Amino acid sequence: MRRESIQPSSQLLPLQSGIIYGPVRSRRLGLSLGINLLPCGYKLCSFNCIYCQYGWTTKPTLAPTYQLRDLPRPGDVLAELWRALDALRAQEEPIDSITFAGNGEPTLYPDLAETIAGVKRVRDQFFPSAKVAILSNSSTVGREEVREALRLLDLRVMKLDAGSEELIRRINAPALPFHLEEIISGLKQLGDLTLQSLFVQGRVNNTDPDSVAIWIERVREIHPSLVQVYSLDRNPADRRVRKVDRFTLMCIAAQVQREAGVEAEVY
Repeated sequence: MRRESIQPSSQLLPLQSGIIYGPVRSRRLGLSLGINLLPCGYKLCSFNCIYCQYGWTTKPTLAPTYQLRDLPRPGDVLAELWRALDALRAQEEPIDSITFAGNGEPTLYPDLAETIAGVKRVRDQFFPSAKVAILSNSSTVGREEVREALRLLDLRVMKLDAGSEELIRRINAPALPFHLEEIISGLKQLGDLTLQSLFVQGRVNNTDPDSVAIWIERVREIHPSLVQVYSLDRNPADRRVRKVDRFTLMCIAAQVQREAGVEAEVY
């Protein structure tokens, strides 16, 4: 069980102002160059998580986004990535990963598969050992076309913060329609994924024994390659939730390993 301690910062993060950002030192992905496929002026997300470091989502959506005019085109993404990687190579600054994340949920991007394939081609010309990854809230994984795109990636970090639909609605406030069983089925079909789960206490608590037990049942069902257990790193959208102490996180991780037979890391 690997351990790392990060202290919370004092304010919410501003939204990313462009397509490429960083590289940033990630708790999970090393030195990571970020790709934002989403608008720069607002969050485009299917969740409205109480702990989000970017603040609240004004209009959570699962609707198709192909008609939005403020999304970058795949060619623009690849051109920006080329310039960023060329500069990093000139500075002799190798990176560990290239990560789709940004201002919301990256799987809402309509040309995801095409863009992932292009990013891997550009990556191969500059830093072929870097992993191409995604941080996803799993809300769209029930769709076969999304799973096909995700399988093109080197690393799929997928979220599941609770094992019951009622608690997910309280923590993540997903856009409707939301059906937990579709998410679980999609994650099982996707396979070879890292499951990340954030724990909080305060106004909402997913660390009590019953909530953890139900969540572990879901982890066992999905059987990911790895579970990442962590808590708040920066101030959340809802200041009434609190960071979980490290001992509690370690106990949850140990329980995952013991009862679900899955390796767990604490961050």
